[in-house]
Amino acid sequence: MPIDTVDIFGSDQVGVHLATVGKVLFHPPELPEPTLEILSTNIGLELHPISIGGSNLVGALVSGNQRGIAVADIATEEDIDKLTSFGDVVVMEGGVNTAGNLLVVNDHGAVASPSIPQDGLEILAEVLGVDIVSTTVAGQDVVGSLAIANDQGVLLHPDVTPDEAMLIEDILGVPPMVGTVSFGSPYVGAGTCASNDGAVSGTKTTGPELNRIEDALGFL
Repeated sequence: MPIDTVDIFGSDQVGVHLATVGKVLFHPPELPEPTLEILSTNIGLELHPISIGGSNLVGALVSGNQRGIAVADIATEEDIDKLTSFGDVVVMEGGVNTAGNLLVVNDHGAVASPSIPQDGLEILAEVLGVDIVSTTVAGQDVVGSLAIANDQGVLLHPDVTPDEAMLIEDILGVPPMVGTVSFGSPYVGAGTCASNDGAVSGTKTTGPELNRIEDALGFL
């Protein structure tokens, strides 16, 4: 099955703890072996343990694709050195730095929070090697928490507006769908981690919600 449920350190906010970047799944160190097996089986990427500035909230602090990686400025030099082995790295600074919360990225394009300044968008576009647009999702600016994307689809907060969905579809080059996770949470990005081959969501996520994720991200 290309999708399963798992909790990370007792939290169903798996997208806050896990980040897929290119061919790698970054995860907090010291995850138990059964959890690592679920991640390996369903995400299908090389697993790489890392913390960012000592934080296990890797998914909130890292975002990227096969070309490049954005990371929060709490990253240490050692963290940045590790990330650099997987692609070019840009450090997001100035208080607008939770890369995973503020970006939705695939290999076609990137969606950025309106809180990121224009010069930051230009740097991100260069490092990620894709076009980038700034937009809200459902009127909110933490776009990475409100959307989950791969190279086949994107799942969005149920209250996304038609204009937002159209812009996101155009820049990411994939069809949008709406859905929820964790028994009705609209924060689909915070509650899901996905690759092109599979996904994991928190254990509170229902069967119909899992089916929606599968459909939206092209696993069916």
